[in-house]
Amino acid sequence: MKILYFHQYFNTPAEGGPLRSWHIAKAMADAGHNVVLITAHNYPAAVTKIIDGITIHYLPVVYDNSFGFLRRSFSFLTFILGALKISRKEMDVDLCYATSTPLTVGFIAYWIKRKRSVPYVFEARDLWPAAPIEMGVIKNSIIKKLLFRFEKLIYDHAEKIIALSPGIKEGVARVSPHKKILVVPNMSDCDYFKPESKTPALEVHFGVKDKFVVSYYGAAGKANRLEYLVAVIKHCTDTNHSNLFFLIQAKGSELEKIKEQLKNYRNVLFISYGNKESLRQLLYVSDGVYVSFDSKPVLQTTSPNKFFDALAAGKLTIVNTEGWIKELIEKKAIGFYADPLQPQEFVEKILPFINNKTRLLAAQSKARRVAENYFSKELLVNQLLTFLEL
Repeated sequence: MKILYFHQYFNTPAEGGPLRSWHIAKAMADAGHNVVLITAHNYPAAVTKIIDGITIHYLPVVYDNSFGFLRRSFSFLTFILGALKISRKEMDVDLCYATSTPLTVGFIAYWIKRKRSVPYVFEARDLWPAAPIEMGVIKNSIIKKLLFRFEKLIYDHAEKIIALSPGIKEGVARVSPHKKILVVPNMSDCDYFKPESKTPALEVHFGVKDKFVVSYYGAAGKANRLEYLVAVIKHCTDTNHSNLFFLIQAKGSELEKIKEQLKNYRNVLFISYGNKESLRQLLYVSDGVYVSFDSKPVLQTTSPNKFFDALAAGKLTIVNTEGWIKELIEKKAIGFYADPLQPQEFVEKILPFINNKTRLLAAQSKARRVAENYFSKELLVNQLLTFLEL
């Protein structure tokens, strides 16, 4: 089967960042399918590469997390036009697989279905346009109505839909109630990330020897509301919890502001954003991982990659949002929820793990088992391929 895979923000392991589409496309190719993936990069020319049996077309579409609504919209439109142009050259396509964000990627697959009768699967990574509307990015009432109609169009015409969380599935089902939907969260790479004792050389390198280390890694955008983490870091200093240390490896529109707010604090270190190996090194010296989002209801449906990497590495997980991740953490006793508006609650809840090594190790061990039993990439990719009958 020939599969056209559309993902505007695709990453390979060498590049770093989320690798969900890599794992899915690689599994499709390993199953004997001809996978052609169309994505974008911030370079001036189009490039085509073949990596591990996947043909990847990179379109020259500039995008940055700091872009406002108009520049983002222009980027999305540019990608649509470029992807449709490339698609016309790909003959004998049996299936399209389109993954958000943004939702506009779904239009490419919808157009191909209309013009060439090729069915498509849509993967909903978030509830769009609900997310940018709740974040205040989209305010015009007419645009909102048009986008909600567009959302319904994309869902209704998909053969099947993949949702990344139970909350996203519920949101999709409200819009398109008779659609076949499977929840496939983000994945834990249990072969690459493993529970390891802290590496002494890396502890020295990061300056965290004899510290209890909590790491944050990933995006530093408005949706992540890292001001919550800033408040925690400041509170730890103000209350003389000098044994608590924070490592931040992030990129995004809010990063420089966060750095400025913490420039006089000695219990935090910012690390350059890197690839998957640099993340593994960060986890080698971490006791826990902090997952941060703004307190908008739509963000409670997220399926953050950092959470699943933390599980695979066997780390204590701290979240600051309600929702299915919080419920899972509390049910499996693998971390805790800390009210983002009460930074002292973070300290109160983490102290028992600092003071009781046995309790910490138990939570970390349970985290790894949760990764293996529920979220390993092999398990979830097999569920996805079975659902798609590939």
